[in-house]
Amino acid sequence: MLNITTFLDANACRLDKNVLYNPKTNEKYNSHEILAMTSEIARDLKNCGIKKGDRILIYLNNSTKYLFSLFAIWRLGAIAIPTNRVFTPHELEYIIDDSQAKLMITDEDAKDIVDLDKYIPKNIENYKNGEILPAEPTDWDDLCQLQYTSGTTGQPKGAMLTHGNYFTAIHNECDVLTMKQDDVYMGIYPMAHVGLSWAIAALRAGAYYIMVEQFNLEEYLELCQKEKVTVLTGMPPVIHSLTRLENGAEEQLKTVREIISGGGPLHKKIWKQFHEKYGIPIINAYGLSETIVIGTGTVIRPEDYRTADRFESVGHPVCFSEVKIVDEHDYTKELEKYEHGEIALRGPAVAKGYWRREVATKESFLDDGWFLTGDIGYLDEDNRLFITDRKKDMIVMSGWKIYPTEVEEVLIKYPEVKEIAIFSIPDCHRGELPVAAVVWENKEDSEGLISYARENLSRYKVPRKIFSLKELPRVNGWKLLRRKLREEYNHL
Repeated sequence: MLNITTFLDANACRLDKNVLYNPKTNEKYNSHEILAMTSEIARDLKNCGIKKGDRILIYLNNSTKYLFSLFAIWRLGAIAIPTNRVFTPHELEYIIDDSQAKLMITDEDAKDIVDLDKYIPKNIENYKNGEILPAEPTDWDDLCQLQYTSGTTGQPKGAMLTHGNYFTAIHNECDVLTMKQDDVYMGIYPMAHVGLSWAIAALRAGAYYIMVEQFNLEEYLELCQKEKVTVLTGMPPVIHSLTRLENGAEEQLKTVREIISGGGPLHKKIWKQFHEKYGIPIINAYGLSETIVIGTGTVIRPEDYRTADRFESVGHPVCFSEVKIVDEHDYTKELEKYEHGEIALRGPAVAKGYWRREVATKESFLDDGWFLTGDIGYLDEDNRLFITDRKKDMIVMSGWKIYPTEVEEVLIKYPEVKEIAIFSIPDCHRGELPVAAVVWENKEDSEGLISYARENLSRYKVPRKIFSLKELPRVNGWKLLRRKLREEYNHL
C-alpha cells in the first residue's frame, strides 16, 4: 500500500507544533488538526458517494481549504483535478467534460462562473474532533491527480499523476532543500500548480509552512523577516523584482538560506545580480507538470555554486532521475555533449500518460520509460543541463504556460480578425509576453480584440500587444513561421 496522505498520520503522532500558517486569515494548524480536517472533508465526500477512482474537481481560491480538499481526495483513493480560479467558464467546462468529474468542491463565490445547481458544491466544515478516517489502500501506480496542461493542438491534456509519482517528488524536494523540522518555508505557488508539491514536501518534513494566498512584494518581504523564513519560493519575475530593490532588503532576507526558481527561464544577468546582492543560492529547477516539478528533473543546489559560475544551467538530475538529449526528429538517436536536441527525462515521477489521449501519450511517453519534454537543450561535460529553446511554441510568462494555438482558436472568432498568430517577445521581468500579429478583415480593431480576449481568456493568456500585418509569414504560403515573428519583434 502507498497512499501519499499517510505521512499526515505519521506527523500527527510525532509532532507537537504548528506546521501551517495562513497570514491572510490568521489560521494556524498543527499536524493532528490537518489530519482531522482532511478526514472531515474526506468523510463528507464519502457520504456523497465518492469512492476510489472517482474524479473530483477543486475550484477554489488559494487557501487552506484547497490544500485540505486535495489531501481529502487522495485520502479516499479518488483523483483530484486542481483548477485555477482565473479559468473562464469555457475553460472550466472543458476540463469538467474531459475528466468526467463526478463532483466539484467550490464555494458560493463561484456562482457567476459555474452552475452550482449542476455541480454539488461542498463547503469545508469547521474542525471537529472526530475519528480519523483511515487512508484508502492504494498502489504506486494508482492515480491521485489529473494535472491539466495545454497542448499545441489547443486542447488541454490531463497528465495522469500517481501516488508513486508524488512519493518520489516529495522525497526529492525534501532532499534538494535539505528540509528539516526547524525550517520555515514560505510558499507563493498557486494551489492548482504542481509547484504546490514543494509545500507538501515542507509539511512532510515537519517544517513550518507559511501559505501566501496572493503575492505582494511588500508583504512577502515583511513576512520573510517577521517569520524568519529559511526556504523561500520565487520565480524569475519575483527574483528580478528583488534585484531592483534599494539597499536594505538584504536585512529582510537575512535568514533565507535558499530560494527556489522555476516555471520559466531565469536570465543569467538577473541570476548573477541576485547572487551578488543577496548571496543566497538559487535552487534553479527544471521539471514539468508531467514530472511533478523535480520529481524527475534537474536542479542547481547550493553546493553546485563552486562550478556553476555561468548562471545559466538548471543543473544535474535529482535522485532517481535520468536525463539525455535526443535528436528532435529521431528520438532513438542520443546526442553528444554540447549538441542541441530535445530533452528527455526518465524516472519514477514521470506521469503514466495523458488522460484519454492515447496518441498524445505514445508521442511523448516512450515504452522504455523516457518522457520527451518538447524542450530543447544540451548537456555539458559535467552532465549539467542547459535549456536553450522549445520544440513547441509554448510561451512561459511568470511561470504560466501559454499555448499559441489555444489562444488563436479563441481570438480567431472575433469578427474583424482574418488571420492571427500568437507568439512571444522577451521581457526582462516576466521572461516572455504573449503578443499577437493580426491580419484584419476590414478595419483594424485592436482595442475591441483585447476586450474580447479579456472576456474569453484567462488574464495571463491575453496578448499584451497587437501588431497589424498585411499577411503572416508562412512557408510556401501555409506553414506559419512564428520564429520569424519572434525575430522581427523581439526588440520591442
